[in-house]
Amino acid sequence: MSGISKELASRIAHFARFPQTGVSLRQMVEFGQHPSQGTLLRASQFLHDELPIRLAHRVVELDSLPDNLNQMPSVLRVKRMYVDSFNELINFPKVTERIKDAVRTATVQSAAERRHLPENHPNPSCSDMQRNATSHWIPSIQHRYHYEVQPTELPVEVSEYNRSFVKTLDKIKRRHDPVVTALAQGVVEYKKLLKTNRIDNHVQHFLDRFYLSRIGIRMLIGQQIELNQPQQHKDYVGVICTNTNVSEVVQEAINNAQYICGDYYMLMNIPEIELHCPKDLEFMYVPSHLHHMVFELLKNSLRAVVELYGDEADKYPTIKVVVAEGNEDITIKVSDEGGGIPRSAMEHVWTYMYTTAQTPMLDPEFDKSDFRAPLAGFGYGLPLSRLYARYFGGDLKLISMEGYGTDAYLHLSRLSDNEEPLA
Repeated sequence: MSGISKELASRIAHFARFPQTGVSLRQMVEFGQHPSQGTLLRASQFLHDELPIRLAHRVVELDSLPDNLNQMPSVLRVKRMYVDSFNELINFPKVTERIKDAVRTATVQSAAERRHLPENHPNPSCSDMQRNATSHWIPSIQHRYHYEVQPTELPVEVSEYNRSFVKTLDKIKRRHDPVVTALAQGVVEYKKLLKTNRIDNHVQHFLDRFYLSRIGIRMLIGQQIELNQPQQHKDYVGVICTNTNVSEVVQEAINNAQYICGDYYMLMNIPEIELHCPKDLEFMYVPSHLHHMVFELLKNSLRAVVELYGDEADKYPTIKVVVAEGNEDITIKVSDEGGGIPRSAMEHVWTYMYTTAQTPMLDPEFDKSDFRAPLAGFGYGLPLSRLYARYFGGDLKLISMEGYGTDAYLHLSRLSDNEEPLA
């Protein structure tokens, strides 16, 4: 591995041989509903084992990218972030024997008394190839993550260890904030090197795997950080809201998208967005994920409508958002009359870097998370939104009528028992 010491490269290769362990939304909630310092320590131990494995998988893949993509300056920058985080985690102190003994004593030993986490189900977003990618035995999350620890008095070293580990996780999370934009910049550099406007399927599939992995890593880190906070928000277990109000989150996304659109195009009349959603519709989800996906869909619809009718139009056709509640899914449909997408272009809308806007160049030191930088230009909105939907077992689909408009269907699993799509 270029730019890495032989000893560190060997350790990365060693960890990359281990399988990753997936967690479902429902398991995260069941575990975190009544956290004690003992159970939080168990979670710290799981992350201390699991995160280096996930980071190592990505470092190996980044290092083996073809056609000099692995040598692009921004790609090397991303690899360095992952290597630094891996190195920091494997050198973080292990739990002392005194702490282990104290927690072991407080652990519920009887299988009959122990609270078991719900079983996972395969994520429909995982292909058979991904599910069968390893022949290793993959330990269950119950085996590695969840042991019932009685709420007894534990040595102060337990809470001190948890605080120290969370501090390290927060540092890693901040370090990785610019990963999406940095890797996007790397692909821009790669396209410029090859003098091409398209990326091939190999790079497309790599980006899907990489960004899905990033969503999972940040989800685990964010959940652990929030569970360790002294004050928990009502209806929240970590970053997960057990009663996410769909109407409220969607309305907030509508307001934000309209504001961004009006500001970007300097509009006097912003296109109206009509929401049809039961006011009391709630389900278990991560509100920030839901907001991100709906916001991206609305941003696309607003842009299509404004650019079709012009920024000086007196009136625009209304964009409609309809939310339907099913037994398995909650589905959000966003319908616009922005002229639609030609059939010949439909296969490209899920391709990273496919955009009709001018692709911007980012400062190498840009450090904002996701896409708080340009309004448009990298062509990442739809592909990333689909990954967010698929991460918890949902999906995102488009149906378009060229010459009229586009309907986007965002399917969200309300069962919450799909394991992470890991590869």
